Amino acid sequence: MVDLSLKTSEDEAICERVADLQDAMQGRTFEWAKTNTGSWNRAGLDALAPKLGDAFSALDADVELIGSDPFEKVADNGQVEAFETGPIIRISSRPQADAQIIMSGHYDTVFPPGTFEAITDIGDDKYNGPGLADMKGGLSVMLGALQAFEAGPEKDKLGYQIVITPDEETGNFASAPFLTEAAQSGAMIGMTYEPCMDTGAMSGGRKGSAVFDVVLHGRSAHAGRAKEEGRSAVEAAAQMVVRLEQLNGKREGVTFNVGSIDGGSAVNIVPDLAIVRFGARAPDADAAAWATMEVENLLEQARALDGITGHIHGGFYRPPKPRNAAQDALFNAVSETGKAIGLELEFVDTGGVCEGNNIFAAGVPNVDTLGVMGGRIHSDEEYVVMSSFVERAQLSALLLNRIADGRLDARKIKALMG
Repeated sequence: MVDLSLKTSEDEAICERVADLQDAMQGRTFEWAKTNTGSWNRAGLDALAPKLGDAFSALDADVELIGSDPFEKVADNGQVEAFETGPIIRISSRPQADAQIIMSGHYDTVFPPGTFEAITDIGDDKYNGPGLADMKGGLSVMLGALQAFEAGPEKDKLGYQIVITPDEETGNFASAPFLTEAAQSGAMIGMTYEPCMDTGAMSGGRKGSAVFDVVLHGRSAHAGRAKEEGRSAVEAAAQMVVRLEQLNGKREGVTFNVGSIDGGSAVNIVPDLAIVRFGARAPDADAAAWATMEVENLLEQARALDGITGHIHGGFYRPPKPRNAAQDALFNAVSETGKAIGLELEFVDTGGVCEGNNIFAAGVPNVDTLGVMGGRIHSDEEYVVMSSFVERAQLSALLLNRIADGRLDARKIKALMG
């Protein structure tokens, strides 16, 4: 058995090349973060995509920006409307090489324009800013690792497809087919660049995820003159929210979280519209089916109220990504490779989801927290640890080199998927 914790002279050279890229990796991350790419900010997504394409054109690869089909979303008026997101960036290289991988990441963030856009040095080797960790920093690490690897002698032995998406934070509804296609085009291993945890730990198993919008309709009326003639959709929604939250703890590993109730208007009008927007997580298919059934039951309870109608939009869109023999073998290989640069890595199961769920569902084992170290993601306290750019890019570059030269047997790991 090959000891992946040992470094060859070429590994040393790769690590040195990565270290030389530190300023470039950090600088382009800050530059990319200056463009707001909230998931619904089409203008911002369109503005950043070609800049990303230009940056990745430094690789020995073909770069494409591809428009996607619109997907459905529930607007604040309760109507289902189509939304067309920004371009999907597809990068392909050496499809005839013996070893093939898929790499993925996203360039959208959770921050709408004007909500969180400053980049600040907060000391202690950390910078605060939107998407610095999740995951513009991860995209920069991916590129740096590939640049360092491709400058070495093993590059022709490894081919890759990269899918960079504009809609991960909203579910990959437009880009999911591109992820599946790339994964099923001969990929043996997947590498995704979500941030690792602020402890340095990486994600192990992941739950499946759902997004639901429950649209409730009532009957409007003047709240002063004819309150009794109205039927409040907001009241029905409030009852549903309480019952949804009470489902937490009813089945092991299943969680529900209500994000918002949209609807209503002036306080002198009985509201005839409310939209309950919430998510659910489940550890396996049976648990996901149970969660969906409970949501349907709650809708029926709401419909049983006098004058209330409604419907459900959405459901489970990402299947669970449990540990299996292939995943454990890959995690072990990553952990041993980390030791070569002094990292003691652990893999922790999490309720979070990402594109790694999609890639696993397509039959490819994957490690999906290869990005920078950071914390407080999805908040205006998001930060990145600056020293982690080199550390994490070195880890990826070594993984690429080991896959290429055969020390990390990607084909054998893929076979363990069954």
